[in-house]
Amino acid sequence: MTSTIDPFVGTTTDTLRFATAGSVDDGKSTLVGRLLHDSKSVLADQLEAVERFSQSRGQQAPDLALLTDGLRAEREQGITIDVAYRYFATARRRFILADTPGHVQYTRNMVTGASTAELTVILVDARNGVVEQTRRHAAVAALLRVPHIVLAVNKMDLVGYEEQEFDRIVADFAGHAAELGLPGFTPIPVSALVGDNVVDRSTRMGWYAGPALLEHLETVPVGSDVACEPARFPVQYVIRHDEVRYYAGQLASGSLRVGDRVTVHPSGETSTITGLDVLGEDAAVAYAPQSLTVRLADQRDVSRGDMLTAGTDAPALTQDVSANVCHLADRPLRVGDRVLVRHTTRTVKAIVKGLGGAPELAANDLGRIALRTAEPLALDDYAVSRRTGAFLLVDPEDGATLTAGMVELPSR
Repeated sequence: MTSTIDPFVGTTTDTLRFATAGSVDDGKSTLVGRLLHDSKSVLADQLEAVERFSQSRGQQAPDLALLTDGLRAEREQGITIDVAYRYFATARRRFILADTPGHVQYTRNMVTGASTAELTVILVDARNGVVEQTRRHAAVAALLRVPHIVLAVNKMDLVGYEEQEFDRIVADFAGHAAELGLPGFTPIPVSALVGDNVVDRSTRMGWYAGPALLEHLETVPVGSDVACEPARFPVQYVIRHDEVRYYAGQLASGSLRVGDRVTVHPSGETSTITGLDVLGEDAAVAYAPQSLTVRLADQRDVSRGDMLTAGTDAPALTQDVSANVCHLADRPLRVGDRVLVRHTTRTVKAIVKGLGGAPELAANDLGRIALRTAEPLALDDYAVSRRTGAFLLVDPEDGATLTAGMVELPSR
């Protein structure tokens, strides 16, 4: 999937990556703007620019949605088109926020923004309830295995802050979440326009005993510990120095130690780790997601795209790939298309064998795919590892990204 440079790596305060999604006019950008404004994460000159632009459109109060709607087209149309990334922090946690589009034609942008998220906030307009796009956003969250879901029922001020309206929407969403297999969700009634239950708890909804949105974001458990997963080390570079080979890359999951017995995929050769280098220093152990170099006891045929694994929980080595996908490109994907599969640092040729019965996938379509690759890939189920269970399909002619895939392995 996509990667984003994290400026907070190495700090002691933990970081929550989260995404927002909602149908058009549900107030998503206003919610994000309110969250940034009321948590005092907006610079004075940014707020002044928003106030000036709002006044130029005849608005009495600053339009906080403009804090995230950065493109001119977005500001003029009052919609969100691109994925807007924002970094902010409170005393309790740091945040990387991906504000994603609401339109159905920008579903692919939501996939991009939510692909690395540990939590997704799905907005619903209290007047309209759960609509088709709400269900679609929930489906994307389920597809991407986002660990935590918040259902933010917005514009509660426009339904008189009525508890029964909130309960009705929560019950409707719960039924759909159960069908999708979502493990659970946290419902929060909010009014982004006036700030109810966004940063501070509202006094207008005494019937609600839960946290405000920011309080929940500050306290929700941060994802799974990738260092506790099986060791997966995709080789990115091979460095030769004084007749010694060093294998460089980022540890996708798990840990590696000097003395570990490792297997090279796809060749199946084995060796022993004799040295690890992390940040230019010798280390006895390395943990995901550290970048490192590995030295092996034997001269093995290891190249870019190979994967080193340790332990007994090996990935599936296969040329037949089944996956859930979101098609990203404007041109459709069809059965018989020849593509490149990019999985971690490995790129192989493949052919599309099936599309779950569909004749083709158009831009923003969600579906299933069956691929046959020219060479074996070392795959994990996406439900187990979001790093080594994900791949991209690429056009071999021009290198354009076509499709994002989430591997679904058969039960072993």
